[in-house]
Amino acid sequence: MHFHFLGICGTLMGSVAAALKERGHTVTGSDDGIYPPMSTFLAARGIVIQSPFSPANLPPDADMIIIGNAMSRGNPEVEEVLNRKLPYISLPEVLRTHFLGGKRNFVVTGTHGKTTTSALLAWMLERAGRNPNYLIGGIPANLGQGARFTDSELCVIEGDEYDTAFFDKRSKFVHYLPECVIINNLEFDHADIFRDVDEIILSFTRLVNIVPKNGLILVNPDDPNVARAVAKSPAPLLPVGLTATGDGRIQDITYGESETSFSVFGGRFTMPLGGEFNVRNAAMAIGAARFAGLTINEIRAALASFAGVKRRQEMRGEENGIAVMDDFGHHPTAIAETLAGLRRQRHAGRIWAIFEPRSNTTRRKFFQQSLPAAFAQADGVILAQVARLDQLPEADRLNPERVVADIAATGRPAFYEMDTATIVHRAQSLARPGDLVVVFSNGGFDGIHAKLLDAFKAGG
Repeated sequence: MHFHFLGICGTLMGSVAAALKERGHTVTGSDDGIYPPMSTFLAARGIVIQSPFSPANLPPDADMIIIGNAMSRGNPEVEEVLNRKLPYISLPEVLRTHFLGGKRNFVVTGTHGKTTTSALLAWMLERAGRNPNYLIGGIPANLGQGARFTDSELCVIEGDEYDTAFFDKRSKFVHYLPECVIINNLEFDHADIFRDVDEIILSFTRLVNIVPKNGLILVNPDDPNVARAVAKSPAPLLPVGLTATGDGRIQDITYGESETSFSVFGGRFTMPLGGEFNVRNAAMAIGAARFAGLTINEIRAALASFAGVKRRQEMRGEENGIAVMDDFGHHPTAIAETLAGLRRQRHAGRIWAIFEPRSNTTRRKFFQQSLPAAFAQADGVILAQVARLDQLPEADRLNPERVVADIAATGRPAFYEMDTATIVHRAQSLARPGDLVVVFSNGGFDGIHAKLLDAFKAGG
């Protein structure tokens, strides 16, 4: 077949395009943003990319047009597909049709921790020699890439609750033919898609309804929203958490400066990750790995050698004794959990948090009241300007000045800076040797990490 991808330079889109090419199909694509590493990744596989979007890019002999989640009405190629009544499909449907059928699919879901938990599970299977398929929304250091397709029956998929495409508003994960599902937690997010947490719970309920009776759902018993989502599950449930009864109860957590140990499922495990939330992530992955057939010893060895995921508490460097860390956190709960974990590990030195309100939810006022408390474990906070201001009415935007004022009212320094240069200057004036600067953003943030390190090197 000849597949043409609209938005081919997305990480998952490009990975699937390459996998289809390896299977002997003809693959072409188009995108507006063509740059490494995806542009070179696709070029090395002989996949031609056209830019910018144009009706002329659509090949006359294409059998199927794959429309990415970032595409919307008004895109010239989308409009041409519809006008010419060409066959089109979403990326999750491609996965279901061409890659996931007949596999043992392990779908990792939840508001927080999906990427780390998926990476942990995939590494456990890889380390044990199972050669798994995986699709992860990040790059695990142990694996070197976020997606891979093999002949193994095992497949680990990060299950995103975001909508599938402009023509299919169901969550992506309902397409993934799950045998085993992990539900780590469930909170309100994606304000551009869901009106409230009840709509999110409904979407998870739809996922739960398609898990077979010979499958398994690992659930967090400490989260009441998760309990609501699985209340009528036709599949077996396995509680994994601090209040779980049975083998899934997490016990005897010991935090060290560079590692954490805990007991669950009859074994004692040690990992080079900190924070209670990472213990929960690891325990879920352990439960799923056992369901996949791994032994406790196989799991223990993999967990001890887990090297983390890019942009998840990733240390970017240190200059003049001041360390800079990158973290993808953009939800108040994720920010609070990350800072709490770092606080346990750091017995000396201050923690400075820099936050860019960039996600579709944090740009809005939904977290106006909860954001200040999310930074309770930071010694000081710098807030950046709300991203893409022109796309939101002023009445709907987060008010960063008020967030800063609420933090300052607790006695901690807090600043609102309008651009990267002033943020870097502010951080340079505040940080001293022994401190840690954590940058929270789900975007590139104007290359702030390198700029901070340059500033600290020059005289932090």
